[in-house]
Amino acid sequence: MTDLIGGQVQLFFPGLATSMDYIRTGTLRALALSLATRFEALPDLPTIGEFVPGYESSGWYGLAAPKNTPMEIVSRVNREINAGLADPGLKARLADLGGMLLPGPAADFGKLITDETEKWAQVIRSAGIKAS
Repeated sequence: MTDLIGGQVQLFFPGLATSMDYIRTGTLRALALSLATRFEALPDLPTIGEFVPGYESSGWYGLAAPKNTPMEIVSRVNREINAGLADPGLKARLADLGGMLLPGPAADFGKLITDETEKWAQVIRSAGIKAS
């Protein structure tokens, strides 16, 4: 981000939380989002997929527990997190920072992880990427 603002690099794919204030103040000019859909806080900003059909790349954060964590603990933590994410003040603050919330059951998060793993594994296979 420092190199982009300082003119050392011409293009960067930062997360919205990292760049939102710079976009709002005009320090950075956002060209497009790599998300699948437009972002409510930046409604005039197109997605890359509008120019390159099928393009989508996004980052996400979540909470995970060890595999053998008792389900009652997973359910309780999930319930409390969802309650916090439902708070209007927190929702507004996260949206202001460029965050999009995905509350829901723990199984949905597990499916997201599985789906994302397969999507990026397919990209790696099709591009012939190898670990060195």
